[in-house]
Amino acid sequence: MVAARNILIIAVLAAGVAFLPNGGNVADAALAAISMAFLAGIAWTVYRLTYDFRTSLLALPESRRVVLYASYGLIVLLVAGAPKMFDTGLGTLAWLLLLGSSVVGIWLVISEARSH
Repeated sequence: MVAARNILIIAVLAAGVAFLPNGGNVADAALAAISMAFLAGIAWTVYRLTYDFRTSLLALPESRRVVLYASYGLIVLLVAGAPKMFDTGLGTLAWLLLLGSSVVGIWLVISEARSH
């Protein structure tokens, strides 16, 4: 029953895009709403984790906190600039390298914090 409901929802959305005037604009608006909800969920999760582990974060040396927050900030900027960066091959490569460096920075701070 749940699968039939989900298929019906997808069919209604597809029919709206295919047959309504400006259906592409409706699809773009729906995608923007879903993206905003996803990013809001990520922001809420980061807020909750920061609140729950604030003592551990404050115990980190200032240089490590700078690396951690800068890495998270870079990920936010990468998400915001992804459509523009994916326009070229070099931009895509730079995006992947920057994302990798952010993940490595976060991983190094977390692994060092757990070793103490």
